[in-house]
Amino acid sequence: MIAIALRAFVPVSCPPANYQFPKPNMKIRSLLLPVVCALAVGVSAFAAEPETELGNKMDKMGSAFRALRRQAADATKNADSLAKVATIKENALASLKLEPVKKKDIPAAEQAKFVADYQAKMKEFIALTEKLEAAFKANNNAEAEKLLAQMGDAQKAGHKAFQKKKDKK
Repeated sequence: MIAIALRAFVPVSCPPANYQFPKPNMKIRSLLLPVVCALAVGVSAFAAEPETELGNKMDKMGSAFRALRRQAADATKNADSLAKVATIKENALASLKLEPVKKKDIPAAEQAKFVADYQAKMKEFIALTEKLEAAFKANNNAEAEKLLAQMGDAQKAGHKAFQKKKDKK
């Protein structure tokens, strides 16, 4: 009678103590792993675009610019901000000598004007960078934030005009 009463308290969903769980099917695992790896490699191969020297310079400028926007208001970080401004200026000067990839898509008669326009906009951007550097040296962080907003607008306009549009799939 006691044994019947004790069985009433054992949960039904628990397996018995001597129950062995089934082992995973290793054939499925051994076939699934190569398929997943092949898909990962295939997707990354199609997603990668060829890198250019100008693209690398712009990426360095972009990462420094993003960090600078986050810390521009903090006067205690002006030394680091000046280092980031120097990175932006250095890469902007280097990219002034390069030509955008989009030039290949422009008719031959208009390519010289396209490159001249690109260089003029880059010179304007470099001038903004020099003003930004002066603002940080003078500890004028409010002016620096205004200049960063102007640089952001110049960046968006420049990308719209000179950056090759990415294919949407």
